[in-house]
Amino acid sequence: MNALASKAQLRRGFWLRALVTVPLVVLLGFGSAMVAPAGDQNPWFTALAKPAIQPPNIAFPVVWTILYVLMGLALALVLSARGARGRTAAVALFVLQLAVNLAWSPIFFRFHKLDLALIVIVALAVLVAVTMVAFWRVRTLAGLMLLPYLAWVCFASVLFSQVRDLNPDAEKIASAASNAHIHLETL
Repeated sequence: MNALASKAQLRRGFWLRALVTVPLVVLLGFGSAMVAPAGDQNPWFTALAKPAIQPPNIAFPVVWTILYVLMGLALALVLSARGARGRTAAVALFVLQLAVNLAWSPIFFRFHKLDLALIVIVALAVLVAVTMVAFWRVRTLAGLMLLPYLAWVCFASVLFSQVRDLNPDAEKIASAASNAHIHLETL
């Protein structure tokens, strides 16, 4: 039987997908943060010099929660576009950029690999831009929903670059911060 879905059925399909994609993206994002604590939870990061453009630490979980929700909703829109041209490629790009996104925090906050973190964040910015265009072609609104994400990743790239420039000895700071943290735990 070849019948077109009603608008109500399409809306219901979107919301059912969103009930999976939004929590999944949010949980993956915060799971990455749990692997590599950031902000005040990370002694190494607190020891680093910060640039003037550094937002308060509370801004990061708030912004990332909003971005992950928007990403999940955008993904649900694209997944709901059954039969749309470019849908499979758009979803594959989304998965790839999300994997790169999730890799950045452990690389920077846990392993303190600043050169690799720079490569990853620049690659992420490019992948988000490409994913945004692919989403836009499937559903304009889905592409628009990734625009704040792209803006934040570009800002984060500049912020990270400044943190990196201000801390040429970050790996030495990592060793000292880790040793101090281990010493405090043994007391």
